[in-house]
Amino acid sequence: MRQLTDNKLAEAAQRWGMEPGYHDIFGHWHTPNSETLTRLITALSGGRDHPPHVDIVPLPAEPQRAFQGDGRRLWALGVQLYAVRSHRNWGHGDFGDLLRLVVLAGACGAGGIGLNPLHALFLDRADQASPYAPNSRLYLNPLYIDVAAIAEFPGLAASGLDKEVAALCACELIAYARVATVKLAGLRLAYEGFRAGATAERRADFEAYREEQGEALLRFACFEALRQKHAPKPWMEWPAPWRSPDRAQLEDFRRAHREACEFHEFVQWVADRQLQACKDEANRLGMPIGLYVDLAVGINPDGADAWSRQDAIMAGVSVGAPPDEFNRGGQDWGLAPFNPFTVAENDFAPMRQLMEAVMRHAGAIRIDHVLGLNRMFMIPHGCAATDGAYVRFPFEPLLRVIAEESHRFQCIVIGEDLGTVPEGFREALARWGLWTYRVMMFEREGDGRFRPPEWYPAEALATFNTHDLPSFRGWMESHDLRVKRGIGVDPGETDEARSWGQQMLRTILGERAAAHPPDNIAAVAAFLGVTPTRLVVIAIEDILGEIDQINIPATIDEHPNWQRRLAVPLEELEDNPDLKRVADAFAQAGRSARP
Repeated sequence: MRQLTDNKLAEAAQRWGMEPGYHDIFGHWHTPNSETLTRLITALSGGRDHPPHVDIVPLPAEPQRAFQGDGRRLWALGVQLYAVRSHRNWGHGDFGDLLRLVVLAGACGAGGIGLNPLHALFLDRADQASPYAPNSRLYLNPLYIDVAAIAEFPGLAASGLDKEVAALCACELIAYARVATVKLAGLRLAYEGFRAGATAERRADFEAYREEQGEALLRFACFEALRQKHAPKPWMEWPAPWRSPDRAQLEDFRRAHREACEFHEFVQWVADRQLQACKDEANRLGMPIGLYVDLAVGINPDGADAWSRQDAIMAGVSVGAPPDEFNRGGQDWGLAPFNPFTVAENDFAPMRQLMEAVMRHAGAIRIDHVLGLNRMFMIPHGCAATDGAYVRFPFEPLLRVIAEESHRFQCIVIGEDLGTVPEGFREALARWGLWTYRVMMFEREGDGRFRPPEWYPAEALATFNTHDLPSFRGWMESHDLRVKRGIGVDPGETDEARSWGQQMLRTILGERAAAHPPDNIAAVAAFLGVTPTRLVVIAIEDILGEIDQINIPATIDEHPNWQRRLAVPLEELEDNPDLKRVADAFAQAGRSARP
């Protein structure tokens, strides 16, 4: 792309879908500077002067709304799977735990289990544990594999891993690097056993999985093998032939390095089949949703998806958010977004591939930061988050694709629509049948009063909080305010404001959920249970009275984000009195998976 003069910059920015500026939540108008515009245009254009022409299927006169389920009002148990403690896992929650949780939730009358993103991360830097910064959104994190359940695994005692597994089970926080080391050792033993003596049935199933996944799995497996070969260099610094290889090169590489590549294919096959077993069990139990899975908003630019789909992913920029009440300096999430022009090629093939990957095991998905389907706040690398700009996406064509895929997989779609919501955005989601996401902590009037149950819309998911917000107990005891101040983070709220909010919550719970003490999560369940919303999610951390929040945004080392394990092991949950109270509250409100 030729150098732009100042008087052409605004015109070019508009041509490439950039908005002239934005109002932050405080009402301040921000205009992107020249450097931001120039670098964003470069990232969007790939050296072209004009956007590529893409034939987009015309929108129907009447939208085909996304799959809606059977109309029942349901509830789900929200679980950060990695955090599950059990007597049998290896210091990190796994699909064996999930299978048991499905049975437990089904017995409680829940319609499903709500899960954090299960995307593949980086096992060689496992301490970078945020499930929202994935290596690949197309494949699964091997740390969730129940290694002991693999048919070819020789057993803990025979493997020599028993002492380390016992030590990991006793850890208070997840020791990610150690977990990754021992899991990889166990997976390699299982793979060796598979190569040496897999049954014909299992070998045929593995080959069927490879055939089904095709080039996407080939690329992922080759990327992992190449990354191990060229570590610690990121793929942008690999030898030229491997920075952007074609399929023929990758097939040659796999033939030359069969075991290295096949190991990663084997791991993904095992993960896929174990997760499918959880879905099958939920179906057997008659749970209408089964697994409700989260989809991260972007990908790590060093990862497999960015390398595999360089045509569809934007390099040199990160997605984030402008300043808001809780993050006054804005947010840079360090994630690479889709390119709004190339993602539309071949009738949005990259988006369809992503939807298939996340919907194949799910009865419902949540699209994190669904606002990004309309416009994405992009920040050039090296710039401050306040220097970002909004870039527009083909919003309704993307909604059409998501709705079509939701019908193909019979999967409800929920859009996490928190933050600065453009005018008409939620109405567009509703037209296409995507449900809204309502957080009780935010559903308040200007004077701090909580809105009544009838305020909540029907086509919605309602919850008290999120993984980025305080736990119920932490909020009620103002623990989060003290923690944030102690590590130098502005909590965005005064003690007086929190005290007033707590009083308002106790008041409305006393009025609307009088059968339960207002400081008990069962009162929240009873309140949300009578809302018109089709799905309510209660986090297991809140049921167990955990005081610390899962993740504090804008922190890395100051707080043990994504590291806390549940205080109560899975084996003791069945008899937990607060779980029974929550289940009873939902049953009283008429929410049950049973027809």
